[in-house]
Amino acid sequence: MRPIERVNLIGKIANMLQQDMTYSRIDAYLPAFGIVCPDYHFDINFSKRLYVEKLLSDQSDEVILKIADDLELEHSERAKVNIIPTFWKQGYFKLFISHVAKFKEKASELQNSLKIYGISSFVAHSDIEPSREWLDEIEKALHTMDALTAILLDGFKESSWCDQEVGFAVGKSVLIIPIKKDLDPYGFIGKYQSIHADGKKSVADIAKEVFITIVKNPKTSNQILTIFTNLISNSTHEETALKQLHILSEIETIPKEILTQMAEQIKNNSVLIKSIKFMDKTKLLLKKYEIYTLEYKECTLPLLDIDEDEIPF
Repeated sequence: MRPIERVNLIGKIANMLQQDMTYSRIDAYLPAFGIVCPDYHFDINFSKRLYVEKLLSDQSDEVILKIADDLELEHSERAKVNIIPTFWKQGYFKLFISHVAKFKEKASELQNSLKIYGISSFVAHSDIEPSREWLDEIEKALHTMDALTAILLDGFKESSWCDQEVGFAVGKSVLIIPIKKDLDPYGFIGKYQSIHADGKKSVADIAKEVFITIVKNPKTSNQILTIFTNLISNSTHEETALKQLHILSEIETIPKEILTQMAEQIKNNSVLIKSIKFMDKTKLLLKKYEIYTLEYKECTLPLLDIDEDEIPF
């Protein structure tokens, strides 16, 4: 989406919400799109229109377009993103993996390792069905991705396709994550902090660094944390939820609003609410942010009085 189209569309959304909704309804509506609303409205004189514009300013084009579609606002990009391609896993962060064809196995390994973090990845040579036009599929993935990672292995720079994929990401203003192996970041990629994939790192290590990069970037932080906490709170597998809770506990700073929302969702999870192990570890994480809202399904138990340095993660 062109910058002027983006600004105009945000303005249309803000005007419509200002006319049709109160602050409380706006705060109930926007989280459906992964947007975290603060406990305050910036300033007593801050209008609802400016409030919405502020919240939308850091959101991806896709989120803005989804809201516009839900409000039935006309926009030039409607045909491109109206249907999310089926190769993306529903409810996951969408990461395009740009790579040269001869390294498709490594790219597929990375794709599998990213799933635990709530990241659905597009690997062109694995995800395109033989019966479809491969170029059309790549274009769909580029239009709907939340971020792009470029695996800088031998031959990447010479590939016109890889360069075009990176160029598309630059034009779309999404986060680009270079993974440096045989090639130093160059051109547009050169300004981005790269992940060094030396011989000591496994694919799982690289996947973790990709996740951390997405968490730390202002463009994607709230989106990935909302997605990840939603996966935890809606999980029906205790062990998977515990693994993901351990990952969450290692993140330095998490917006309190996101954790509060996670806690509220856990209350309705009949599997997790009965797990003493999961609930104890969740309460310890929430205690760090002064959130005390969870109770066990079977009985109410007090929050464990454990020092933060003794948290068993």
